[in-house]
Amino acid sequence: MTPYATDQRILSNTNEELPKLIAPRADEWKFKVSYITVAAMTFLHLSAVYGLYLSFTSAYWATIAFDLILLEASMLGLMAGTHRLWAHRSYKATFPLQTILIIFQSSAGQYTALNWVRNHRLHHKHSDTDADPHNAARGFFFSHVGWLLVHKHPEVKRRGARIDFSDLMSNPVLMFQKKYGFYIIALLTYVLPTLCPMYFWRETFNTAFHVNILRTMLCLNFVSLINSASHAIGNRPYDKEVRATENMAVNLATLGEGFHNYHHVFPWDYRAAELVSKLNWTTAFIDFFAWIGWAYDLKTVENGVVVKRAKRCGDGTYE
Repeated sequence: MTPYATDQRILSNTNEELPKLIAPRADEWKFKVSYITVAAMTFLHLSAVYGLYLSFTSAYWATIAFDLILLEASMLGLMAGTHRLWAHRSYKATFPLQTILIIFQSSAGQYTALNWVRNHRLHHKHSDTDADPHNAARGFFFSHVGWLLVHKHPEVKRRGARIDFSDLMSNPVLMFQKKYGFYIIALLTYVLPTLCPMYFWRETFNTAFHVNILRTMLCLNFVSLINSASHAIGNRPYDKEVRATENMAVNLATLGEGFHNYHHVFPWDYRAAELVSKLNWTTAFIDFFAWIGWAYDLKTVENGVVVKRAKRCGDGTYE
């Protein structure tokens, strides 16, 4: 498990009155670096670079294909599961689908689902302010990966205590992962993805391990592009006052999460985009399971509402 994949204590709400934060906001906060995390992230990224080298020099094609498939599965677990299902409740899923999604999500090595949801709901509630865990107002590097390397801003802790995810506390799938999070994530992120190539087609430990680390770091950085590039580069056709943007490159890397301006304006839409015809593999994944009855109550926004919002608030790039 990566150093940022530990489960945090669930904080209770408080009745304390807090002033509203206006984005973009970044005060003169003095960073407190987590040197253990810096060392771990440095090791993981250097291992990923070595894994990339091995992919071109010694890895079996089966190992590369296996890790690419696992990369896509991990992304789907995060995007279709932790993001659209549990963080935004944009659709509902049966127990079998939730089980698949929690397995995929655990293989990414990015927090337990509850922890991920807590950070993401906080991000949406206080986007681009000091209470946003990866505040884009602090620059591209901070919002991409820098926020993982420092202790949390006091506003993140204070406002995070008010984030409600009581709706998820009775979910047996999430509670099981919370209880055994370290073991589940370690097993599905590092142990099994390393052992499978070694057992089934006699890949070496050195290659299997480092190519898998490459897979986990690609997953981390692809997801991080939503926090960084999609809050800095691109158009804002739905609301020019919302810092989140539409970014096709991010969309390709994240299986459909690059329509970020739309998503911040209409976060309850299960498509996370206006049109399903765009390259949105996560939506296609959910649609498939809706077809077989495992996903249901899919929430969308009426086209007329979208058009009116874009004409009233957009930057003029809406087509």
